[in-house]
Amino acid sequence: MEGAEAERLFGPAAREAAKAFPVDDPRLSLVTVSENVTFRLTDGRTGEDWVLRLHRPGYNSEAELEAERVWTSALRAAGLAAPEPLAARDGRAFVPQAVASTGEVRLAGVTRWIEGEVLDDFLESPNRTDERPLWFHRLGALVARTHLQSEAWSPPPGFIRTRLDADGLMGPAPRWGPFWDHAALTAEDRDLVLAARKIVYGRLSALPQAPAVFGMIHADLHPGNLLVTGGDLAIIDFDDAAFGWRMYDIAVALTHQQAASDFTAVWDAFLAGYREVRDLPEAEAAQLPLFLLVRSLVQLGWLHERPEIDPGEWLESRIAQIRLQARALLAETG
Repeated sequence: MEGAEAERLFGPAAREAAKAFPVDDPRLSLVTVSENVTFRLTDGRTGEDWVLRLHRPGYNSEAELEAERVWTSALRAAGLAAPEPLAARDGRAFVPQAVASTGEVRLAGVTRWIEGEVLDDFLESPNRTDERPLWFHRLGALVARTHLQSEAWSPPPGFIRTRLDADGLMGPAPRWGPFWDHAALTAEDRDLVLAARKIVYGRLSALPQAPAVFGMIHADLHPGNLLVTGGDLAIIDFDDAAFGWRMYDIAVALTHQQAASDFTAVWDAFLAGYREVRDLPEAEAAQLPLFLLVRSLVQLGWLHERPEIDPGEWLESRIAQIRLQARALLAETG
C-alpha cells in the first residue's frame, strides 16, 4: 500500500486516537503499513516522540496486547532495551478507534520512540560490508539475553500469548495462514511444500518443550526489527511475541541472510555471540536448517493472508529457497 493511500485511509483515525493519550498538540507522520499501521507521534509542546500503532483487527486480542506489554516491561527490568508504553489519559493501555474509511475498529496503543537506524538499512551501506559479522555477533548476544530472561521468568496469571508449537507453525490452521495455498506456488510447488510440511510437523512434534528450549520469544527478531543505537541494539515490534522454540527465534534472525555470500561467517559470529551469554548445545544448533525452512514457510503464509502487501522480488527468491530446502529435507528422509 502506497504511503499516500495509507495516510488517506488511516490518518484521520490516527489523529483521533492520539487525542486519547497525554501528548500535547499531537503531530503524526506515517512510518509503515505492515501487521499494524504505525505512525510517529510528536508532542508539539515538548518535542518528545512516540510510536502510535493502530493494531490489525483479529490478530492479537486486547488481552494478548496487554500480555505483550507485561513481557516487554519484564525485559526492560532485566536491562534490555524494549518498548516503553504510554498509558492513555484515562489509564487504559489501548483505546478502540473506529476507522471510517475501512469500517474497522482498531486498538490504538502508544510506546516511546527509540531513536536509531534500522539494522537492515545500517548493514546495507557498502562501507559496512566487513562489519556484518560484528553486528551479528552483537545480535547473537542480545537474543541470548532475551532467552535467559524468558527462561527464568514466570508469566503472571492471565498472561495470554499464542503458542508456536507444531500446530501453531505447521498444523491445519497455522498462526500465519495456510502457506501451501499461496497463489505464487505452482501445483508442483504445492505438492512439494505439503510433503515437506508433513515431515516438519512430525519433527517439531517430537521436540521437547522444556523451559531451556521453549518459552516466550520475540518470534520476529530479524534485522528490520532492530535499531542501532550508538554501538548497541534495541528491539522493537513485539507483535508476534509468543511461546515457542528458541531455535525458531534464532532462525528468524538469520533467515534473510541465507543467500548472502558471508552466511557462514554471519552464523558463526551469531553463534559465538550467543554462546558468550547463554549455552547452546550442538544438538540444538543443528536444528537451524529445520527452523530456517519453518520460517520461510510461515512467511509465505503471512503473505497469503495479507494480499494488500506487495512483497516485490523478495517472494520469488523466497520460494526458490523453499524449493531447495524442501527437496533437501525430502532427500534426507528418503
